[in-house]
Amino acid sequence: MSNLHRIQQLLEYLKEEPDNPFNLYALALEYQKHDPDKVAYYFDTLLQHHKNYLPTYYHAAEFFAQQDHIAKAKGIYEEGIALAKTSKNDHALRELQNAYLNFQFEYE
Repeated sequence: MSNLHRIQQLLEYLKEEPDNPFNLYALALEYQKHDPDKVAYYFDTLLQHHKNYLPTYYHAAEFFAQQDHIAKAKGIYEEGIALAKTSKNDHALRELQNAYLNFQFEYE
């Protein structure tokens, strides 16, 4: 299945289930290959309207760091770590903490 086909399919899913954060998340990941503006839009939408959707934080922070939005990436990592702690998701917490540590070595 081509990337364009997956995007079209995900856009249909989004129309059918506009409140399902996974559809926004999957679109952000699919657009990473060729449209950073859409990636930013979908991650920002998730971070504003689906704050408890934990998978967003790792990829959004990484994306914004790569786009040289360092302060924004730092805040996203910190919010994700706090959310992982309050939701008692140890696996996500370890992943976010490790990614944040690597981020700090690279960008701070």
